[in-house]
Amino acid sequence: MHLDTADTSSTDPLPGDDAPDQGIDAPDMQLFVFALFFIFGGITSLNDVIIPKLKELFTLGYAQAMLVQSAFFAAYFLVSIPAALIVRRKGYMRTAALGVLTMACGCLLFIPASKSGMFGVFLGALFVLAAGITIVQVVANPLISLLGPARTAHSRLTFAQAFNSLGTTIFPYVGSILILGSLSTVDMTTLAGDALAAYRQQETQIVVQTYLGLAAALALVAAVIWWRRNRLPHVVGPPTNFFQAFDLLKRRRFGLGALCIFLYVGAEVAIGSLIVNYLMQASTMGLEEQSAGKHVTFYWGGALVGRFIGAWLLRLVSPGKLLCAVAGAAIGLIVVSSQAQGAMSGWALLAIGLCNSIMFPTIFTLASEGLGARAAEGSGVICVAIVGGAIVPPLTGLLADFTDLRTALFLPAACYLVIASFGVYARRPATARTT
Repeated sequence: MHLDTADTSSTDPLPGDDAPDQGIDAPDMQLFVFALFFIFGGITSLNDVIIPKLKELFTLGYAQAMLVQSAFFAAYFLVSIPAALIVRRKGYMRTAALGVLTMACGCLLFIPASKSGMFGVFLGALFVLAAGITIVQVVANPLISLLGPARTAHSRLTFAQAFNSLGTTIFPYVGSILILGSLSTVDMTTLAGDALAAYRQQETQIVVQTYLGLAAALALVAAVIWWRRNRLPHVVGPPTNFFQAFDLLKRRRFGLGALCIFLYVGAEVAIGSLIVNYLMQASTMGLEEQSAGKHVTFYWGGALVGRFIGAWLLRLVSPGKLLCAVAGAAIGLIVVSSQAQGAMSGWALLAIGLCNSIMFPTIFTLASEGLGARAAEGSGVICVAIVGGAIVPPLTGLLADFTDLRTALFLPAACYLVIASFGVYARRPATARTT
């Protein structure tokens, strides 16, 4: 899945912090951060492939299957602020090594999860993996801003986020081949007891092998980061109480923006999680599971393409108006998808990825306008709001269980409606405040 999270911590007093247009000239470090964006974006998007696999193995309803996203995105709520404190005390490189190593541990936990044959143990492994990703994201966003002149920080961050989108485009395709390519034809309803447990353990080995490969790669990356842990200077920052930042929610513009981040991430994740099952429906495209999984690439690939288009459009159109337009387009595509049949229904849903591309950075920018000296605190609160990815998807799945997949899409549509309204509300620049 694709996320463009904001800086959740105050930056270390690195060289150039006191000069508005200076930074650390380290092209090799920029490549390192681009690689981090690629890795955590790609691994996050594998959830869209894991969900149909676990749904089939554990005979889950849609609401239960969406607990995969709940376990994953709960880490943003629980780990973001502690991770920011670690960055404050230990610096970027050491914290990055910790995050990547935590990701590797999460991958390794798929081994006991497979042996247990229990869905809950898989959720625990996913939470640990997500905790590592959260730590890495807390490091990556502010670090890429520091690695170069301030005047080009926006372009560097946009380029880095393109690597995130590249990861979310490639990983689902490869994951579909590895994880969904050998689904058994065994009827799960005919198995029970030890036979069912043995079957689940056998089938989940496919998932385990995929994540073991990721664990080995991540361990290597962690070792390289630790070897270069003194590459950047670091001065321990003073203690900070980040919880005081939540009083910013009292400001209407910022509070609405944080709500929209919650809804945006929830809607994006909910749609991405349902794509495989949606495209498998006879009334949509009637695809086999592996083929449907490969189509997830188009959803995230649309976000990759839309990022470059959006960067150009934002020079011509006000951010609020463009946000309203793309959110409205997402609603229109949901209506078309839910009412149409065949390929049109499927491709309309996949095209929503194109609309999603600019939403996070645009909402974040509009919400943060006028915060003045408290902008860093605001970005921390917005990162916590990403927990919407843990709440909206299960609610969408619950609606699908009681109705059908097409009807369930109107919950994400309602999220986009609120986002469009925020675009209209925030179409004019905010007045800066210093307190």
